[in-house]
Amino acid sequence: MEHYLAHTWFGGEAFPSWQAGYPGHESLPAFLGCRVDLDFDTGWVHPILLDEAIEYKCLELREDNPRFRHALRAQEHAVREARGKSIPAIVCAFGGSGDMLAWLRGSERLLYDIMDRPDEVLAAEMHLMDLWIRVYDRFYELVREGAEGSTTWYPLWAPGRFYSPQNDFAYMISPGQFRDIFLPGIEKQLAHLDYSIYHLDGVGNFNHLDSLLELPGLNAVQVLPGAGKPSALHYMPELRKIQAAGKNLDIFIAPAEVEQALRDLLARGLFIHTWCATEAEGRELLKKAGQWSSDRARLLVRPGERLL
Repeated sequence: MEHYLAHTWFGGEAFPSWQAGYPGHESLPAFLGCRVDLDFDTGWVHPILLDEAIEYKCLELREDNPRFRHALRAQEHAVREARGKSIPAIVCAFGGSGDMLAWLRGSERLLYDIMDRPDEVLAAEMHLMDLWIRVYDRFYELVREGAEGSTTWYPLWAPGRFYSPQNDFAYMISPGQFRDIFLPGIEKQLAHLDYSIYHLDGVGNFNHLDSLLELPGLNAVQVLPGAGKPSALHYMPELRKIQAAGKNLDIFIAPAEVEQALRDLLARGLFIHTWCATEAEGRELLKKAGQWSSDRARLLVRPGERLL
């Protein structure tokens, strides 16, 4: 991590943050007892809720869980090592709405549960979100002084409780199921956070965009089409819908696409992740981006729609 930070130029709004990687061993299901088989850069979580009913009430956070204790030590290490050099990130990717239960239950079994026992799934979701909030606060208290706020695996910083809600599992379900079963947990999560950006991962999750945009506590949406899909700019209707709803927008695009993004989207509330081979190229791109940026609200917002 120190080698990477020392050999990287962070331009624009980018900043050095001390992170640890996320192969799955520092997640809420691991803290609750799931076995995790680790590879060098990924991990496989083994479900533990295998009965027909979802016995979620037995799930409690134990302070003596080895992975939880390891994660706390890793967080303390990050705070020490980052001091004077970078911003310490919350080192865990705890898991998101739906995804946590899918790890604990198994994705195929959870899909049947949504059809057969949706009320149980909702109750389990709310229980898990209560545990998520407890775990998040433990790590936030460790990092907030050194970070003067917080950052996470997501490369944004905020002067308070920040995290990126997500539900990758929702790729496989209908908008109605998402709204009825998983949106309440996301609302609870947003109510606890000061700042948030929803990680909309994969084109199958675009079906849930309308529900997400109705959430008043959601600050921003990241649009990530997924592996093998076209650039985020290929999905301009979705990008413009987010901006028209008054939410900030985050996209990850190639340097050659920055001009088009700033031509076709509002510059206000737009965060562009990109990269350059050299510092000189990065500085030149930043200079041009300032020239390309403008407010084209009249092109994007219809009468009655809310501006950023």
